[in-house]
Amino acid sequence: MRHTDLFYLLALQKVDGIGEINAKKLLSHFGTAQAIFSEKPQKLQKIDRIGSVTAAKLQDKSVFKKAEAELRFIESSGISATAFTDDDYPEKLRHCPDAPIVLFSKGHIDLKRKRVISIVGTREITAYGRDFCRELIAALAPLDPVIVSGFAYGVDITAHLAAVENKLQTVAILAHGLNQIYPKAHKKYLSAVMDNGGFMTEFWSSSNPIREQFLQRNRIVAGISEATIVIESAEKGGSLVTAAIANDYHRDVFAVPGRVSDKYSQGCNNLIKTQKANMLTSAADLVYMLNWDLQQPVKSVQKQLFIALDPEEQRVYDFLNKTGKELLDTIALECAVPVFRLSGILLNMELKGAVRPLPGKLFEAI
Repeated sequence: MRHTDLFYLLALQKVDGIGEINAKKLLSHFGTAQAIFSEKPQKLQKIDRIGSVTAAKLQDKSVFKKAEAELRFIESSGISATAFTDDDYPEKLRHCPDAPIVLFSKGHIDLKRKRVISIVGTREITAYGRDFCRELIAALAPLDPVIVSGFAYGVDITAHLAAVENKLQTVAILAHGLNQIYPKAHKKYLSAVMDNGGFMTEFWSSSNPIREQFLQRNRIVAGISEATIVIESAEKGGSLVTAAIANDYHRDVFAVPGRVSDKYSQGCNNLIKTQKANMLTSAADLVYMLNWDLQQPVKSVQKQLFIALDPEEQRVYDFLNKTGKELLDTIALECAVPVFRLSGILLNMELKGAVRPLPGKLFEAI
């Protein structure tokens, strides 16, 4: 983005009463932010929802000083600024009516032609949630998805670190400016995330992490991806807000079920019960519901001799090769592998061309 264009977009953001929706209306009508500031109030107030009061505020030149200061910070800090009209603006987010007109980022973020999923949940993650999150991301690794989350305690940081461990790109959406990290305890993960993706925010350097901004940040988490996954949540929580926003954006939402007595499964169970989320029990569920094409050629039995399988995969393959078609639960029982782990193993084997799924949760060796 050109220096001049960014300067006037920043100034537009600081005009009192101009939100993302009104800013886009003005930009659509006048072409550039610079042109908006050059127009007379009489023309400005003719735009839908832009009255005389807002038109008058657009004549306030004090916003230019604020824009100039922020622009100096951006340029001195190696921050990338992307307007919603730029080619590298996240494509799915661009279609959200209240998406930010400018995004700020640091790192090595590339979302073009990528499968992008958001993973959210409670900050009080349990061992069950932590294991499921790690196993899910490990199972999805061959499909090279981008893992998006909010860099908070619990589910968020577990998802980011699991992505790093599996050499996947991960993007942390922040609720404050890029001049700080919150929570401070997560500064030790800064380099790992930067090297495997990066940080993104809509907030200026003057923005500190306050509650309202975390809720505002959630719409980016929901809007940037094709699906939002809630790993664990209490009956109320920020991750449920993200799920609601994703539903409003007509995106897929998934929730991991848990025992009815577990506090941090209540939110997920309610999402499933009220049909606001698909039940997610394995990576295979996600791949099937999102219709991700594995694009794997069918291999002959002779070629199976050259497929590299780890010991667990080999045990599963040998069982299926001996018995033929079997149900997921039967395979888990006979091979002594938990169902949630077996789903990931079978997905990896499918990608290798060793097994194929059949209707009714049946699998067979190829």
